[in-house]
This record gives sequence, structure tokens and C-alpha cells, in this order.
Amino acid sequence: MILLKPSIERIPAYVSALRRGWSPDNLRSEAAQEQIANISKDAGLFVSNLDDPTAKAGPITLPDGSKVPRLPSIRRWIWDAEFCGHISLRWKPGTEELPPTCSGHIGYAVVPWRQGEGLASAALVAILPDAKAVGLKHVVVTTSPDNPASVRVIEKAGGTLARSYTAERSLGGHEKLEFKISLIE
Repeated sequence: MILLKPSIERIPAYVSALRRGWSPDNLRSEAAQEQIANISKDAGLFVSNLDDPTAKAGPITLPDGSKVPRLPSIRRWIWDAEFCGHISLRWKPGTEELPPTCSGHIGYAVVPWRQGEGLASAALVAILPDAKAVGLKHVVVTTSPDNPASVRVIEKAGGTLARSYTAERSLGGHEKLEFKISLIE
């Protein structure tokens, strides 16, 4: 497994996963169709907006349809002989704090036909040096309490349970588990 910066050369594999029913947004399944439309309009712009450390790509649409300012972020494609999913890192410069409308520094999604292979665990460990490089001392990763596979992924990467809470209404108002992963040795 390797993490790759999104590229126009590999966009067909990404689109294929979207068309097979995978969504890069586990809170908004309609994101897949929106992304297919955006790729059709301008694939180059779509790809460049996935790697956005200066937050130039514009606002983020939340599950309730509201929009919030984008945080600096990078996205990497999980690749193992084919497109297997994505992992993203987002941050607020100068602090580990995040706005309440952002559910963690790191999010990931593996295509259903490659789940259970350890790809998410490997990707999470592999992106931690990038988090440290942007100045974070720890990262927050969240998941649903009814997703034991994701809990295992986070724990394998060194995550410790920090709290259980109810997400903002704009994020669906679901119960969440918040884990912290220290980046200080």
C-alpha cells in the first residue's frame, strides 16, 4: 500500500470507484455523483483542489447542506495495485483545535471491495508524518461507536479514546467517539 497525491493520470480509477457505488464522504452519499459531475466539467481543477494546503478551493458542504469555510487540507489516494480509497488530513494553522463542524483532523474511506485488508490502518499510519510536518502535536480521529472496524483502525495507529459526544446537528447529530493520536515522541 502506498499513498499517492491525486493525479489526472489516475483519475479514471477514481471515477470507476465512484461509479461502482463508493462515496468519498461517509456522511454524504450524494458526494459521489457531485464529484463525477465536477470531474466531467474540469478534471484538472478537481484533482488540484484535492491537495489544498492553502484552503483555496472554497467552502465545504456539510451533510445538512450548509457550507463552512474550508480548512487547509491534503488528500491522498490509497493505492495497492489499484485505487483502494482515500485519506485526508485537515488542520487549522497554529493549533490542534478544530471548528465544531469538522469531525477530526483525519478522515478515510476504503472502497467496499478492499475493506478488511488493513489498508485503512496502513494509510492512517502513513499520513501521520504529514500531520507532524504541518506542526500538529496530536491528531483527532473520530468514528461512530457502531463501527468497530474503524475503532480498530484508529487503535492500531496508536489512538486512545478521548471522549464520546454527539456531533453538531449540521454533521448529522450522531453519536461519535473521538480518539487522539500523539505525534510527539
